[in-house]
Amino acid sequence: MAAGQTAIEAKGVTKQFGAGQDAVKALDNVSVSIRQNEFFTLLGPSGCGKTTLLRLIAGFDFPTEGEILLYGENIAPLPPYKRPVNTVFQSYALFPHMTVAQNIGFGLEMLGKPRAEIDERVSQMLRLVRMEELANRRTSQISGGQQQRVALARALAPAPKVLLLDEPLSALDYKLRKDMQIELKRLQHETGITFIFVTHDQEEALTMSDRIAVMSKGKILQIGSPRDIYDRPSVRFVANFIGETNFIEGEVAEVVGGKAMVKLNGGGVVAAGVPETLKPEGKVTVVVRPEHADLVAHGGKADLWGRLENVVYFGTDTHYYVKLDGGETFIIRQQNSHGGGTGHAVGDAVGVALEPNSAQLVRD
Repeated sequence: MAAGQTAIEAKGVTKQFGAGQDAVKALDNVSVSIRQNEFFTLLGPSGCGKTTLLRLIAGFDFPTEGEILLYGENIAPLPPYKRPVNTVFQSYALFPHMTVAQNIGFGLEMLGKPRAEIDERVSQMLRLVRMEELANRRTSQISGGQQQRVALARALAPAPKVLLLDEPLSALDYKLRKDMQIELKRLQHETGITFIFVTHDQEEALTMSDRIAVMSKGKILQIGSPRDIYDRPSVRFVANFIGETNFIEGEVAEVVGGKAMVKLNGGGVVAAGVPETLKPEGKVTVVVRPEHADLVAHGGKADLWGRLENVVYFGTDTHYYVKLDGGETFIIRQQNSHGGGTGHAVGDAVGVALEPNSAQLVRD
């Protein structure tokens, strides 16, 4: 199978629960192509439809309309056991009376594989998740992070074409979750299996993914690389959901070289990038990430002007809250250096200088 080939494709998928006035569309005409060997993340708040889409791919539910294709073959009518797909859930569902090795080999036994093949595959999986020394330990006697690795090894043992992961890190503490993010990406890289990961955690998605689909109310709003999603959001919801951002209102004065020249409500003009799906005209919203702007002393060169309203120290960085002349609050995030400090005090008149290409128009 060629690299870059489509592994999973959803075509016009709708999933409706209930009927009549009680009908709810969990997915509304969703289409997405997920490539072979890709770490693809479905990201969104609770109730957005991401787990429903995962369940349809797994075969635990069936679409009301549309198709689910695996390497071009429609698998929507197939039950889970006939799909070369495995799932890792939030609850690891390990057998506590079995050893680590027995848990990993269980699925292979159900498939009727020869004993020698099972033993060899279990050994490979133990090495992959770095748990050789715990092979004979019962899963009730190991930590949560180790149980997570066993669940992954068990799901990977039959060599599925696609691995589905439904918020598998949510039960872990913060530090262990961070460690497992790196571990998951390593496993995906080493196995070459397509991973489809579901999460509501933006940082988790940005850390691990090759591409991210941001979902809301049963629809996919934007698909792109982590950098695209973060730096070039096309929809206000995406900009607001992924990290902290500033929203400034204005009106398009003209379009020059693919950039919209936006006259801001508080005065001044900024050049903003334009998403492909947006026609740059009339009243618009401009977004700028807090780390893509600098605080400027009164009288310096700046794009926006206002008054410093608050300063909050976060250790690694400091947030400066500026009340702009147009009425909006603009947040600037600056990394702290040893003995640093801007010399600005609350109440000072200040300017905000935007980095080149940092402003972007978004659809509401």
